[in-house]
Amino acid sequence: MRNLDVCRKIYSRVRSSDASVSLAAPRNALHFTFAAAKVSREPARVWDLSSWGNKSHSPEDFDWVVDYLDFIYFDDHEAAYDILLLLGSMGVCCSPAKQHLFIERLITCMDSNMPLHLRHAALRAARSAREQIASIDVIDDARLRDIVLTKLSSAILSVVCPHPGTTPANDDADPFFDYDRDLCYLELVCALARNSDWHPHLFGDRHIDRCISMIPQSCYSESPMQHTFYIAGILLQITPQQTSITSLDSDTEQQWWDVMRSAWKYILYDINNARSFKLLLVLVDGTKRYMQIASKSDLEQLIDNVDYVVEELEGLMQENRRRQEMGQEMQDSEQVEGIIITAKDLRTVASNMLESFGQ
Repeated sequence: MRNLDVCRKIYSRVRSSDASVSLAAPRNALHFTFAAAKVSREPARVWDLSSWGNKSHSPEDFDWVVDYLDFIYFDDHEAAYDILLLLGSMGVCCSPAKQHLFIERLITCMDSNMPLHLRHAALRAARSAREQIASIDVIDDARLRDIVLTKLSSAILSVVCPHPGTTPANDDADPFFDYDRDLCYLELVCALARNSDWHPHLFGDRHIDRCISMIPQSCYSESPMQHTFYIAGILLQITPQQTSITSLDSDTEQQWWDVMRSAWKYILYDINNARSFKLLLVLVDGTKRYMQIASKSDLEQLIDNVDYVVEELEGLMQENRRRQEMGQEMQDSEQVEGIIITAKDLRTVASNMLESFGQ
């Protein structure tokens, strides 16, 4: 995004006690930057998850933004909202040197006493930084690991599931289920679930209960919902280590199957995302595990959905070959090829089951 360097210079002058520059100057510069990029600051658009960033930015380029957030978050909620909106949209958060401060301010801005739109922007920024937050095992700072696993985990849930008896800081009370907010939340939790270090906290802070509570809206709604792909990914990633957890045991076989088959319906929203490739492998295994109770119509629909996914992946493979011929970087070709093989195997299993209905 253009003009960010100008914003940084203005902020530096404010911090250097330059009397000619007011504290409002960097905020106004950010507003101009958003306007020039035709990006809405409206709270209703906070869940627009498209990225404005480009590969020319490094994490260090945003260290000053984290410092700016720390400088003003308590007194200027609107500027804090702008900063979190920026960090949630660039695909980059900060360097390791500022990671501790970034996490602490995320937690602060998610507090129930903060304005709802600020809390939402903080959740969006956490979603953007989900790969770094998920990789808790590579963080050398033991205190930061503890903050991430304990305080941040509960703060994230509080944004989407306020504690009973609490009232939002403004009149815009959250509904129990919000399509865009909860999709953002599920993408974040799905990334966290890939790391087993997170599993006790996802259970202990009731993230898993929250995900299970979304199954009725996601699977049985008249309108299509891609939430089920992430719910399936979350539950399947944590079940091998936590098979005795009560909240999972209470799910019936039918519920498990409903989640699996629904996930295949809406998987294509995210098919070209490299993060989804591993989830696809997990979903194939989970589908085989729970498809034994599938009806004939379920199997027919599953086969159609798997065929569609395979077709999309084969198209991606063709694009990779074209890139290779042109000397360009390829996108995880071996991984994609492996997914195609496992998906075709699932199709064979489903086809054999379907044939048995006619016998």
